[in-house]
Amino acid sequence: MAVVLVLQARGLGDLLTAVPALRALRRARPNDHIVLAAPHRLKPIVDLIASVDAMVPTGELSAFRWDGPPPELAVNLHGPSAESIVTLTKTDPGRILTYRNAAFPDLEGPEWQPDIHDVERWCHLLESDGIVADRRNLGLVPPVSTTSHRDCVVVHIGAGAVARRWPPDRFAAVVRHLLVLGREVVLTGDEIERDIALNVAARASLPTRRVLAGEQNLIELAATVAEAELVISGDTGVAHLATAFGTRTVQMFGPTPPRWGGPPPHLLGRHAVLWAGQVGDPDADTPDPGLLRIGATEVINAVDKQLTKRTWPGTGTDRRRATYRRVG
Repeated sequence: MAVVLVLQARGLGDLLTAVPALRALRRARPNDHIVLAAPHRLKPIVDLIASVDAMVPTGELSAFRWDGPPPELAVNLHGPSAESIVTLTKTDPGRILTYRNAAFPDLEGPEWQPDIHDVERWCHLLESDGIVADRRNLGLVPPVSTTSHRDCVVVHIGAGAVARRWPPDRFAAVVRHLLVLGREVVLTGDEIERDIALNVAARASLPTRRVLAGEQNLIELAATVAEAELVISGDTGVAHLATAFGTRTVQMFGPTPPRWGGPPPHLLGRHAVLWAGQVGDPDADTPDPGLLRIGATEVINAVDKQLTKRTWPGTGTDRRRATYRRVG
């Protein structure tokens, strides 16, 4: 049995944008043993994708270890960096499928295009090798959880980088508005962000029991997102989860534009995306100035519209396309 090794050692959102590419690879090579090198914490979501046979836990490229036979094919869904290509080269693969890097002139591949959506990026890479990929194949089957928060509004206060963190006082203003509307609200985030979530809850007079940040594992968080009536978040992996489960969202973008990693525009009427229209530094140690131009009032207005949308009978969706709203 031939082995196909796929490298995608990044976060939750990055993994979810690679779902159509992973499924295309599975369809193209149904009898091969597909191994994904990715962070171990993402395994519950990898299992939901149902296109991978095994995982090699890889949080950092420097930590990657390969003990299996040389892969027949190594696929680089990590990025065009020399480090990622070297990592795959060390497995002695029969062939590497990657975006081109000038440091490896013998490796063919398409040129890296920075200004395209990540879903398009990985599908395009496979298509350059003759593998047809369906960009719409993003959906996941909701997981089963022992606890339920059905029809709540999920307010995800976290972000993987400081530049993408919307201020806690603005989240609190949105939560207060939701409580006035009589909505059930839960705050999510990871264990590092629990103090931020508790601060938001205190500002909004939300009971501490509604703070789920730091208390859920990944599959419980995924189930909460899947059951929610609405998810409010920044540019995070949780927003990608909501897209995968068909849950409505309000998303605040910055410093990177939604055309790079927001909900794909073909999705029908599930998402309101707010963006100030300026690209910033994703590695900044302070919140992005463009993100800060998005005020609580703009988010509350978008939330109200999302909560009052009606679905067309028998479809579960409405006819409005994903909304990218420029703020300011």
